[in-house]
Amino acid sequence: MSFRTTSPAAPSGASLRSRFTGRLSRMTWVDVVVAAAVLVLCYLVLRVGQGTTVRFSPSHSVTVDTGPGRLPYDAARSLLRMFVALVLSTVFTFVYAYAAAKSRRLERILIPALDILQSVPVLGFLTVAVTGFLALFPGSMLGLECASIFAIFTSQAWNMTFAFHSALTSLPRELDELSRSFRFTRWMRFWKVELPSGMIGLVWNGMMSFGGGWFFLVASEAISVDNRDYALPGVGSYAGAAIADGDLTKVGWAILTMAVMVIGVNFFFWRPLTAWAEKFKNEQSEASEVQRSVVLDFLRRSHWPQLIGGALRPVGRALGTVGRVLGTDDRPLAIDPARRRTGDITFTVIAGGLILWGLTDLGGYLNDRTGLGVFGEPLLLGLATLARVIVLVAAATVIWVPIGVKIGFSPRLTRIAQPVVQVLASFPANFLFPLAVWFFLKTGLSLDIGGILLMALGAQWYILFNTIAGAMSIPSDLREAMDDLGVRGRQRWKRLILPGIFPSYVTGGITASGGAWNASIVAEVVTFGPTTLTATGLGAYIAKATAAGDFPHLLAGVAVMSLYVVGLNRLLWRRLHRLADTRYAL
Repeated sequence: MSFRTTSPAAPSGASLRSRFTGRLSRMTWVDVVVAAAVLVLCYLVLRVGQGTTVRFSPSHSVTVDTGPGRLPYDAARSLLRMFVALVLSTVFTFVYAYAAAKSRRLERILIPALDILQSVPVLGFLTVAVTGFLALFPGSMLGLECASIFAIFTSQAWNMTFAFHSALTSLPRELDELSRSFRFTRWMRFWKVELPSGMIGLVWNGMMSFGGGWFFLVASEAISVDNRDYALPGVGSYAGAAIADGDLTKVGWAILTMAVMVIGVNFFFWRPLTAWAEKFKNEQSEASEVQRSVVLDFLRRSHWPQLIGGALRPVGRALGTVGRVLGTDDRPLAIDPARRRTGDITFTVIAGGLILWGLTDLGGYLNDRTGLGVFGEPLLLGLATLARVIVLVAAATVIWVPIGVKIGFSPRLTRIAQPVVQVLASFPANFLFPLAVWFFLKTGLSLDIGGILLMALGAQWYILFNTIAGAMSIPSDLREAMDDLGVRGRQRWKRLILPGIFPSYVTGGITASGGAWNASIVAEVVTFGPTTLTATGLGAYIAKATAAGDFPHLLAGVAVMSLYVVGLNRLLWRRLHRLADTRYAL
């Protein structure tokens, strides 16, 4: 027996116009406010964006205007860069994580490559990016803008990609079977099954990654490469100039501006987004408490979402039709072993040959200029930084996992804690260097130990945010079942909480470890005015090489840092990741 379906006739142009006119007649003051806000936002983006294409000469000296009256414009420029980088990071996350999750062979290359990319410090990317983008856009500020956005992108994308890849590889079995049974197209499976399943973790990691962008704002806007200084209008360059001048008043203005920016972005963007993402929680009974957002509630009272959704529905249907060329979700679960082995061998030989060629070329470059002995010093310094990373991750786990579970289980507490945590996570450590220098000098605390505290400012939040996301993803019906059975205390942690948050914690641990290595660049060399404190470590080695334009030593330092990060991930975090996928996926 076969069934035949007929699609309804498309509405005529007159019908669409009458429907649109009818909805416009029901407009309220809420719709007017929303429309006005969107128009003002578009106008501000265009006005601020005009400054990105002005003329620029790399040979001219760079001065930063640190008058407090410049801060509103500087804040707008910084926000524009941050959101452009966030959009690019989201697109990169979808493409990269999907490719790694869907191809076993590509996963063997892409995930280790992501480990390496995560371990490369922002200053390492900036060294190449500034030269490349200035050559691509000669005589225009757009080259520096692209380099800055690229640097912020590198501080956001890796964490989001790790989180979404983890969600794709730990998709609940019932959702996978549902997609295969209905023979969804791969396009439909992604938008209807995989993306909703990973939405909560993606949003929270996006929020954390946005905070990571704030952390490196000074490095991405006030750039010192090859003994040449570049600066862009922004809060980061303003703070960097104020810190270099030793002007505490102007540093205070920068901190106040940063606080206003972070709280405003959280209120108008991240809190509505996290409240909206609650609808994607995989549970059979509705939670008694849900997150709320004043902005989201206001938008839901508007008719604009329905109007825009109706106007874009034909576009969605057209994309769905085009997406059929990607095939249907009916891949065979069993694959011929001989065919798989042949493909694996071929792929390994080609990929291994390319990697060997690249390493040989790099070794030849370093051998010609400094000799291979250049790796000795960074290898030893890396041990000091490794010890700081281990202490940081262990302490962050003990402190923040219980707190994150408490926050994630309580929507009311989440509403209170989210802006506080976002502000703490987003504050660049550079802004606090004056206080750090004063504290270390007063107490006599060495930066070799105090550097752990500064690294924690940029790395510990990955564990907290991922723990919160993991706790929020645990279905309410499982928690209620534990309550009904009277499971409390240690047994509750053993049977529900730890298995439920474990995949998210592993993702947070991987990114926290990589973030700590990256943060060592700015945490092991602390400067305020004429005072500079330096710790023994690989981060200080790379920072020194970058400022001096010493490319051989910079390459050696980055290569050694990548070796440490990838080695730690292979020996510890990837094993825990496989355990999370096979045993603790909900």
